[in-house]
Amino acid sequence: MSVSELYSQYTRVWIPDPNEVWRSAELTKDYKEGEKSLQLRLEDETIREYPVDVQNNQLPPLRNPDILVGENDLTALSYLHEPAVLHNLKVRFLESNHIYTYCGIVLVAINPYEQLPIYGQDVIYAYSGQNMGDMDPHIFAVAEEAYKQMARDEKNQSIIVSGESGAGKTVSAKYAMRYFATVGGSAGETNIEEKVLASSPIMEAIGNAKTTRNDNSSRFGKYIQIGFDKRYHIIGANMRTYLLEKSRVVFQADDERNYHIFYQLCAAASLPEFKELALTCAEDFFYTSQGGDTAIEGVNDAEDFEKTRQAFTLLGVRESHQISIFKIIASILHLGSVEIQAERDGDSCSISPQDEHLSNFCRLLGVEHNQMEHWLCHRKLVTTSETYVKTMSVQQVINARNALAKHIYAQLFGWIVEHINKALHTSIKQHSFIGVLDIYGFETFEVNSFEQFCINYANEKLQQQFNSHVFKLEQEEYMKEQIPWTLIDFYDNQPCIDLIEAKLGILDLLDEECKVPKGTDQNWAQKLYDRHSSSQHFQKPRMSNTAFIVVHFADKVEYLSDGFLEKNRDTVYEEQINILKASKFPLVADLFHDDKDPIHAAAASGKGSSSKINIRSARPPMKASNKEHKKSVGHQFRTSLHLLMETLNATTPHYVRCIKPNDEKLPFHFDPKRAVQQLRACGVLETIRISAAGYPSRWTYHDFFNRYRVLVKKQELANTDKKAICKSVLESVIKDPDKFQFGRTKIFFRAGQVAYLEKLRADKFRAATIMIQKTVRGWLQKVKYRRLKRATLTLQRYCRGHLARRLAAHLRRTRAAVVLQKQYRMRRARLAYQRVRRAAIVIQAFARAMFVRRIYRQVLMEHKAAIIQKHARGWMARRRFQRLRAAAIVIQCAFRRLKAKQELKALKIEARSAEHLKRLNVGMENKVVQLQRKIDDQNKEFKTLSEQLSAVTSTHTMEVEKLKRELAHYQQNQGADASLQLQEEVQSLRTELQRAHSERRVLEDAHSREKDELRKRVADLEQENALLKDEKEQLNNQILCQSKDEFAQNSMKENLLMKKELEEERSRYQNLVKEYSRLEQRYDNLRDEVTILKQTPGHRRNPSNQSSLESDSNYPSISTSEIGDTEDALQQVEDIGVEKAAVDMAVFLKLQKRVRELEQDRKKLQVQLEKREQDSKKVQMEQPRNDTDLDQDADLAYNSLKRQELESENKKLKNDLNELRKAVADQATQNTSSHSAPDSYSLLLNQLKLANEELEVRKEEVLILRTQIVSADQRRLAGKSMEPNINARASWPNSEKHVDQEDAIEAYHGVCQTNSQTEDWGYLNEDGELGLAYQGLKQVARLLEAQLQAQSLEHEEQVENLKAQVEALKEEMDKQQQTFCQTLLLSPEAQVEFGVQQEISRLTNENLDLKELVEKLEKNERKLKKQLKIYMKKVQDLEAAQALAQSDRRHHELTRQVTVQRKEKDFQGMLEYHKEDEALLIRNLVTDLKPQMLSGTVPCLPAYILYMCIRHADDTNDDLKVHSLLTSTINGIKKVLKKHNDDFEMTSFWLSNTCRLLHCLKQYSGDEGFMTQNTAKQNEHCLKNFDLTEYRQVLSDLSIQIYQQLIKIAEGLLHPMIVSAMLENESIQGLSGVKPMGYRKRSSSMADGDNSYCLEAIIRQMNCFHTVMCDQGLDPEIILQVFKQLFYMITAVTLNNLLLRKDVCSWSTGMQLRYNISQLEEWLRGRNLHQSGAAQTMEPLIQAAQLLQLKKKTHEDAEAICSLCTSLSTQQIVKILNLYTPLNEFEERVTVSFIRTIQAQLQDRNDPQQLLLDSKHVFPVLFPFNPSSLTMDSIHIPACLSLEFLNEV
Repeated sequence: MSVSELYSQYTRVWIPDPNEVWRSAELTKDYKEGEKSLQLRLEDETIREYPVDVQNNQLPPLRNPDILVGENDLTALSYLHEPAVLHNLKVRFLESNHIYTYCGIVLVAINPYEQLPIYGQDVIYAYSGQNMGDMDPHIFAVAEEAYKQMARDEKNQSIIVSGESGAGKTVSAKYAMRYFATVGGSAGETNIEEKVLASSPIMEAIGNAKTTRNDNSSRFGKYIQIGFDKRYHIIGANMRTYLLEKSRVVFQADDERNYHIFYQLCAAASLPEFKELALTCAEDFFYTSQGGDTAIEGVNDAEDFEKTRQAFTLLGVRESHQISIFKIIASILHLGSVEIQAERDGDSCSISPQDEHLSNFCRLLGVEHNQMEHWLCHRKLVTTSETYVKTMSVQQVINARNALAKHIYAQLFGWIVEHINKALHTSIKQHSFIGVLDIYGFETFEVNSFEQFCINYANEKLQQQFNSHVFKLEQEEYMKEQIPWTLIDFYDNQPCIDLIEAKLGILDLLDEECKVPKGTDQNWAQKLYDRHSSSQHFQKPRMSNTAFIVVHFADKVEYLSDGFLEKNRDTVYEEQINILKASKFPLVADLFHDDKDPIHAAAASGKGSSSKINIRSARPPMKASNKEHKKSVGHQFRTSLHLLMETLNATTPHYVRCIKPNDEKLPFHFDPKRAVQQLRACGVLETIRISAAGYPSRWTYHDFFNRYRVLVKKQELANTDKKAICKSVLESVIKDPDKFQFGRTKIFFRAGQVAYLEKLRADKFRAATIMIQKTVRGWLQKVKYRRLKRATLTLQRYCRGHLARRLAAHLRRTRAAVVLQKQYRMRRARLAYQRVRRAAIVIQAFARAMFVRRIYRQVLMEHKAAIIQKHARGWMARRRFQRLRAAAIVIQCAFRRLKAKQELKALKIEARSAEHLKRLNVGMENKVVQLQRKIDDQNKEFKTLSEQLSAVTSTHTMEVEKLKRELAHYQQNQGADASLQLQEEVQSLRTELQRAHSERRVLEDAHSREKDELRKRVADLEQENALLKDEKEQLNNQILCQSKDEFAQNSMKENLLMKKELEEERSRYQNLVKEYSRLEQRYDNLRDEVTILKQTPGHRRNPSNQSSLESDSNYPSISTSEIGDTEDALQQVEDIGVEKAAVDMAVFLKLQKRVRELEQDRKKLQVQLEKREQDSKKVQMEQPRNDTDLDQDADLAYNSLKRQELESENKKLKNDLNELRKAVADQATQNTSSHSAPDSYSLLLNQLKLANEELEVRKEEVLILRTQIVSADQRRLAGKSMEPNINARASWPNSEKHVDQEDAIEAYHGVCQTNSQTEDWGYLNEDGELGLAYQGLKQVARLLEAQLQAQSLEHEEQVENLKAQVEALKEEMDKQQQTFCQTLLLSPEAQVEFGVQQEISRLTNENLDLKELVEKLEKNERKLKKQLKIYMKKVQDLEAAQALAQSDRRHHELTRQVTVQRKEKDFQGMLEYHKEDEALLIRNLVTDLKPQMLSGTVPCLPAYILYMCIRHADDTNDDLKVHSLLTSTINGIKKVLKKHNDDFEMTSFWLSNTCRLLHCLKQYSGDEGFMTQNTAKQNEHCLKNFDLTEYRQVLSDLSIQIYQQLIKIAEGLLHPMIVSAMLENESIQGLSGVKPMGYRKRSSSMADGDNSYCLEAIIRQMNCFHTVMCDQGLDPEIILQVFKQLFYMITAVTLNNLLLRKDVCSWSTGMQLRYNISQLEEWLRGRNLHQSGAAQTMEPLIQAAQLLQLKKKTHEDAEAICSLCTSLSTQQIVKILNLYTPLNEFEERVTVSFIRTIQAQLQDRNDPQQLLLDSKHVFPVLFPFNPSSLTMDSIHIPACLSLEFLNEV
């Protein structure tokens, strides 16, 4: 293309700018060749005219299209130049916050000065296994590339990290180390990495210092080699260091510090262990105070020093060596503070003998004070004939002192590095290594000295190696693609390197000048001017004769020659070194013994700068080859640098260039000037220039076709050869054939051609867009016209309708007016008529009322007159009656008075007679005596009171007289004034008393008023309280109504929380199971390795009875049968000793308690037996003689029955006791066995308890059953008997109790196991069997009747006891009621006190009772301890008695059951095998079984077979067999799974069988909770003797392990497909477009989609999974959980790649992703798996796809995004928005302001800090109980299993 085509109107260019380096502008008109200026418009809309150099034709660089801005790789830019690179980095850093960018093979890392969440374990796993171009740029991608190339090519690798101080080199190297430790070792930090990281605080303390540019600047370079074994696991490391800046020890510039260790040691000087160092603060020492401020803001030197000491300890440095190191460092500080005094002559000097610092220096280093004082101020000159001691000037002494200090520090630095390497060294053979080089970048300061010269020299060598490597890669790429290429002209800095290191170069001349006795820096500079003035890389400054300029590849640097010779010599006098060699401290002496060549030491250990030299200044030149003249520092550095370059050239290098964005250390602040300076210095721009010189843009044919297919004509698309289509398109579009080349797999373009193609593509799209817009706009206009036409017709129709409706309304209104007039007139006439009528009616009413009132008044007056007459006549009649009654009363009174006088006269005559007096005197004498006594008592009392009154009167009289005398005396003394005062006082007191009385009355009145008010108020409050109570009740009712819904909601929330906690707990448990299986697997692997390594015939194996228990499982043993003899167990305990046996007294106490209870039961039974014997004797005396034999037989049968039961119980107790003792002994002998085994004590106690409970239940059932059977048969037989026993009926009244005869008879025949229901009775009675049976039944009936009577008596006793308890409780209640009534009568305070007293008394009584109980228990405990051996002996005696009784019982049973016939049994669902066939059973059924062999059989057949074998062992009560079978089965399953650890079908098969076996153990355990769905037949197949609860737990854990292995296998099969199928494959053809890529190409971008997967591949794979699991009978609930986990993994991997890949964050990817998700959801619904929750796990991915498709401009869009993306965290949303990349020109980028709006709206979210989803997360699996409907007897065993040795039972 011509210039006029490129520089047309609206073309954007870059122009230089003094502030921003480069500035964007836009052409306002076309440029024509020959014009001297360009018309530009800047971004701020200002117009500017830019001059053009017409002669050189230098036009401003063009700007890339916006679609290319922000690319991951700078080489993907079409226009490759400095402004494009700078702008791309700036956009990525500021707008997207991306700190990493590729530049070809270089990773550019910009220091963000902020902690970013992009270095977690999840990010490491996301980058692990990925190709370098597949993910966004990252330090982990470079580390993964190095690791992968090391493993693939088996070649050593190197990662070269360079940059300025403060650019982040050390951090980048640290993250690379962490990545290698994670992917090359375990998931956590390995021991080697811990040690390497522990070395960081040490190296930072002794090698880092504060500079003007960085507070923690590394002042040395280091190269760390990480060693790997054949499996590529980290085994060790080694560190080399380069060019330690020793001069910093003795000199620091302003605002700089010495090495951190000096300040750390001063900060810790107050510690007790450092008192002997004699240190103070850092300001007091010369070597630490030259830079000014000794503190760094935000840094605590004391804390850092503590970290340094911890790191020393971790690396194995002993405490004594640490103290020695700190002594040496402190001695350097003291040496720098030694005061040197000049003498008068000026050529000599001295040091005061009392100098404190020199004394401390000598003491800390253990050297002679006098010798050091002498040789610090003198030096020795040796000639051929004699030796001279010469004094030195002050400056010479200071230089010698400084050289000694630098030498001591350098030697100590080397020793520490050597010790670190020893700690990181390993004895395992190293297979390969990856080196990480953390070295200083190009440096230029205002004053540059020898250190900057060496640093820049090293960077020149590294840049040369970098240029050659880049050129080599370019050449290999061209040759591989078979395209013609020419030699690319790139900058070769070999001349500059020759200037420095060649013969007679700068370093040679410096060494030569150092050998001259009187050599100076000025002479050396003059030699440089004379020798190299003609060199193009060497210049002389105009204004200086002591400086020189070297033109480096990055920039010109002016070096000041002052100090070059001294630093290069690094002179240390031999006499001072000899003094240090003679130190009494071994570490100090070892530091300075030169027992090896320093050059070789530098080559071996990499400490080229650490090996110092001792030079005798006056030695003749002829002895220059002597060892005492070591090589110069420059020579050593050059040698070590050559060794480093050889190492790097022998490895595959990877480059990381760290950029410092600003000098103020501001987060995400970009300074273009500083960035460009560093880009030039680190070689990034040189890489761009080399790429631009060739063919920088490269496209595969497949990607080119997908991107630029719009440029292809329709006829050309018919061709199937994409390569031919690409060629034809390019030849037609780009006319210049030199602008592109066709390679074997790629198309190569010159710079700018991709931009031109993008322009053509955008024009094509623009034209298509215009065509679409034209068509759409025309269609819209047509639609608009039709819409207007329809609207017009509608309006006309409505208008005409409106006019018609208006006319009709007028006609209706006219007619309505006529009707209204008619009605109005009629109403007016009616109203007039009604008014006249109402007036007439009113007049009539008033007239009639007047006449009626007149008549009423007349009648009323006549009625009142009659009433007056009535009352007057009544009054007159009453007056006449009263007069008559008064006269009659007077007559009666007179007559009665006469009669009374007569009677009184008669009484007086009678009273005078003697008889009357006698009657009156009766009883008077007694009354007189009583009165006399009373009078005497009153006289005595009166006398006593008189005496008291007289005494009181005399006393009062004496007091009055005394007071009178005192008053007289007082009056005499005081006079008349006093009396007046007294009177006044009395008067005042009376007044006050009256006032007090009045106040009291007032107060009383006020009190009464207040009391009344209070009473009133109390009444009001009571009323208000009543109202409030009513309101409260109403509110309570309302609250109850409302709380129902709230309670439901709260209960739902609580249920959700409980479910969540349950899921978390289950997840933690399953993680532990997973960790256990992983450790178990690791143990097995290590054991296999040890076995392979040893290969010795005498290898000792564990006993077979322990291997399965100790290695593979920790299963409990089942102990319900007798496993050993009691004496053997006791003997075993005695043999191993009491202490080792670890006997738990609690167990023996429980056993003793049980034995005591049994002894009591035995005594009770004995008493009952004796009672029964006495009753039987009485019955025998009453009954006839013919019943005596029957009663005796009944008693014997009863005793036999009870004895059998007791014997059975004693036998089981004996077994439990023996097992307990055996368990105690086994635990003592195997106390070092597995820690996870359950406690044998608790296990046996639980078993004993369960056995006892089961025994009691069985006993009750047997007694009830026997009672019913005997009663029923007795009634039936008694009905048929010809001779009923009358006495028996009278003796047993309860025998007539009704029992269901059919059930009883059926149960009876079931017990007897006979078939007598349909047989002939005569046949049964052939041998007298019927009679015998009848007699036996009678005896049993009598025994049971006696037992029932005994039970009724016991019941009555219990009822009486309960009644007594009830009476006692009633009495207690009465007492409490009385107490309560008394309490109510008391005041509240008294009630409280009384209640407290009652509670205290109650608690005291309870306490006394408890004390008595404790004393009783303690007494019993002591008694039981003493009698333990006695009971053991009794148990042994019982065993012997049991054996004899058992033999008698067996004989008796045989005699009774001879005639019982057994019926034949069918298959009961049990399989029997011999113990020796167990291994064959496991091999055929587990180890060698293939799932294909059982394709046509019942699913989970092995599980059913194993359960039937277990059931038979349970039926035979063989616990060892059950234990062995289950253990062997579990170990066999583990072995199979370990062998087929990548076989999904095998893993699914054994997961289904393990779950089915677990379900069988639950279904047939006998637990009612698991038997709800069982049939009667299935209930017969339950286990009888063993409780396998703990084995169920073991099987559950095994199922979890198998499930996790199944998920791992499925994830391994799906993981390679996910990214390609979900993100890269074109599910919707033509939707996506590939953007231009750079040097880093995606692995999936291959021709015709090689090695890529589509969504159909994932669906096919999941169909396969689903089919396999369904065919093998896996529970549907587990299948749902499997697919939920797989869909979560798909979501996590896809979303993590989306968050780490900029190229897939586009609108088209969102559309493709949404389509893929819908396909997966459809598959879930088609397989009926939508209830698994798998769709919910994809919610974050769905929201991410929607986020890519949503509009991202306005505030409303931000709110919509925040409300929609609830499953995405804030970091994930912002990350996707930052990564969003338009694929076409017409798409717009997400602005920074919009992202800030999103962040502001989401700032209140409490999201986790983790950016990526945890793809390793596994949901906790749940195995719900799923019983089987099959019965064991219906299972058929196929012949293909070869299980003929199994016998059906």
